[in-house]
Amino acid sequence: MSEDNDQVEYLKNELKPLFVEHYKELLGDEYEEFIRASSEYQRKAVRVNTLKKGVREIKKRLSDKWVLEQVPWCAEGFWMKYKDGKRFDIGNTPEHQLGYIYVQDAASMIPVEVLNPLPRDLVLDMCAAPGSKTSQIAQKMCNKGLLVANDADGKRLGALGINLQRLGVHNSIITRMEGFHVKKQGDGFDKILVDAPCTGTGTIMKTYKVIGMWSHSLIDRMKSIQLKLASHAFPLLKPGGVMVYSTCTLEPEENEGVITKLLERHPDAELLDIEFSGKKSQPVTEFKGNEYDSNVKKCLRIHPQDNGTEGFFVAKIKKK
Repeated sequence: MSEDNDQVEYLKNELKPLFVEHYKELLGDEYEEFIRASSEYQRKAVRVNTLKKGVREIKKRLSDKWVLEQVPWCAEGFWMKYKDGKRFDIGNTPEHQLGYIYVQDAASMIPVEVLNPLPRDLVLDMCAAPGSKTSQIAQKMCNKGLLVANDADGKRLGALGINLQRLGVHNSIITRMEGFHVKKQGDGFDKILVDAPCTGTGTIMKTYKVIGMWSHSLIDRMKSIQLKLASHAFPLLKPGGVMVYSTCTLEPEENEGVITKLLERHPDAELLDIEFSGKKSQPVTEFKGNEYDSNVKKCLRIHPQDNGTEGFFVAKIKKK
């Protein structure tokens, strides 16, 4: 039996029967591919921090020892591996320590690419820590405009501050409060990112703790928090503003279900199409007797087997 098959069998032995039943119903014929992809070693990806150095310079600095493969949906994103295949400690490279690159899963780069913040914008990152997407937002804003980086977890704010400092971000204000306590600023925010806490079932390849914690009660708790955050964030937009809602879970209740309820609560919310250059899965319009708004077809759903990344869900919502 190959090492890959060993990993698949090990993961299967870790799964709860309820999880297996639930995901076979959700994924159908794709279930085995999902398990295989979720058991594989996660390819390391980095984002070049153009606030400090250009992409061309970083590629030249790393080319002697590292192989960089372009992430299709992010011009600054690269899968990175050591040429002899025996080294994985990207975080110990001088380029990482100096803030020239940031280790970030390739799928995690998608929400900010979809949000597309501009230098003139007033932006809210509602659940910012530890700062991967926050620093990506600042990078796309060219360190201009104003970025409010908020998180409710005081322990995680330390990592957020350190990461933003290392990466040379200086257009941000860090705040600590529950996301649903953030107040409207002026006419409203131009862009808002709600990268919501979730059950994380798209990240099994990163940690098997996810499947140990998984339960229907956890899904119910998460979807309640997610809807509360998204429903509070949307009215903080100015007319014409855009909010991106994202999770790293595959659960329809936390994804299409939350978006459906958001659209019901806010008639001035309009789902926008998302252009994506990678492979993607079909959004879920019905699951376990729950029918979701037909417009959720415009959302982006990515499973681990699609691109060899974490699973992700992304919705782009405009305020009319």
